[in-house]
Amino acid sequence: MKLAAILALLSILFASSAASAASNAPIVIVPIDDRPVTRQLPEMLGAVAGIPVLEPPRALLGNYLEAGDPDAISRWLASDATKDAGAFVLSSDMLVYGGLVASRVPGVPAWLGYSRLRYATALRALHPEALFYGFGTVMRLAPTGVPALGPAATFFAAGETYDLITRYANHPDTALAARIGAPLDAYLATRRRNLDVDLFALRLTAEGGFDRFVLGQDDAGAQGVHVADLAALHRARTQWGWGLIQRTSIEPGADELAMIMEADAFAKRAGWIPRVAVTWSQPDGPRLEDPLEFAPLENTVDQVIRSCGAAQVTSSPDIELFVRVRYTSSAQETAFVDAISSAIARGELVTVVDLTFLGAPYEEQRQLVETLIARKLAGKLAGFASWNTAANSLGTALPAAIAVGVGKRLGTFSARALAELLLDRYVDDYAFHDFVRPQLDDELTARHVDHTYLLPDVAHRTASDNRALLWPHAVDLLDAIFPGYRDNGLTITLPWDRTFETEIDVQLRLRS
Repeated sequence: MKLAAILALLSILFASSAASAASNAPIVIVPIDDRPVTRQLPEMLGAVAGIPVLEPPRALLGNYLEAGDPDAISRWLASDATKDAGAFVLSSDMLVYGGLVASRVPGVPAWLGYSRLRYATALRALHPEALFYGFGTVMRLAPTGVPALGPAATFFAAGETYDLITRYANHPDTALAARIGAPLDAYLATRRRNLDVDLFALRLTAEGGFDRFVLGQDDAGAQGVHVADLAALHRARTQWGWGLIQRTSIEPGADELAMIMEADAFAKRAGWIPRVAVTWSQPDGPRLEDPLEFAPLENTVDQVIRSCGAAQVTSSPDIELFVRVRYTSSAQETAFVDAISSAIARGELVTVVDLTFLGAPYEEQRQLVETLIARKLAGKLAGFASWNTAANSLGTALPAAIAVGVGKRLGTFSARALAELLLDRYVDDYAFHDFVRPQLDDELTARHVDHTYLLPDVAHRTASDNRALLWPHAVDLLDAIFPGYRDNGLTITLPWDRTFETEIDVQLRLRS
């Protein structure tokens, strides 16, 4: 072989090896808490893309009313565990307060929050080539709602205080403020502290501490005490210049932010700006609003697309995003599913978001999944989500499709991991939330048990009931959607002592 040919071959092998090493550089994620949507789903997206995802040990993340350990997480971030990371996606709520629920209670002073955030950005000195993403939340209007019983009796704003503060936060009133008294003062002081920490995070971003920082407005509509916080944050972004505006955003949602940042890191890893076309199930869909968000759905869709590092287009898309909303007629529903089928037949990446949980009866919410299964389309999607706020669902389904696209571009895509992710979503968003959770809640209500916080004996029994009720749904969905796979281990739990969410650990293997 001639020398030139040998050198050319070595060059190709070296480039291939370098690309493989780059794709294998882990993405480190510090989630907002240990719930499945915030901790488990980012790991599953990494498996789909074939990109390793590292998270702190689960024990450091806390659980429900028990805060995580920010200092231990900071030590983990600076340890050898993260030495090869190519990107960091960091929750300021976890790093400062110990999680989302912990961010809503008094305790951590603002100065300590500044110090913890400054330490996180100092990690850049250890990882000069890595991308650094940060995300935080604008405190929601309601405190964490739990009944005043058992260990929760001393939790901040438990019981009636929660209801009173929530009423005030939505519609401030001096008479109501006098009735609430000291707990309201503590709530408002907590809001001021969180605003100060969020402003400091923007300042750190302006200084170069983060390549990108996103603030999500946790559950809040268009009116309430949070409006002043949002205005202060928008002013700060403007005052620090156009560069900061380009590298930050304030958008609805909270739980999906790690996946959105992760999707942007994935896309940059592949040198790809995904082109996303959006199809609505009916013409008025873009103008509808989620009551727990402050913008029309079209704004939320556009913001999620841009924050994922993608661009919305009207032709030649890489990804087709289908959004189902309420008030879709039968004829529109048929056309919508036909369009999904046609896009799949063209070989495009198709991801589906069903937002009919915003007020629709369960029969209407179930319809799309059942149609997708009947037409054998459910297992051919690149992403799906259909429960919780609009931003949560969009910020789950689109990053899944981006993970698929990145994995295919890097040659690391896992079809099995995608099947596990989709089955997880169907079991959770469809079977649990449309069938099992309503039954669990009805049974608890009949026994006069508040299902937002379960005492240990009730939690244990409810978790067993959940497992017994959900398992048959999971097996049926697996057989109907992914007949080529077998159950290789399916664990069902209640991750927190409440019925708001379930956790499903899906492990599949090929039947043959």
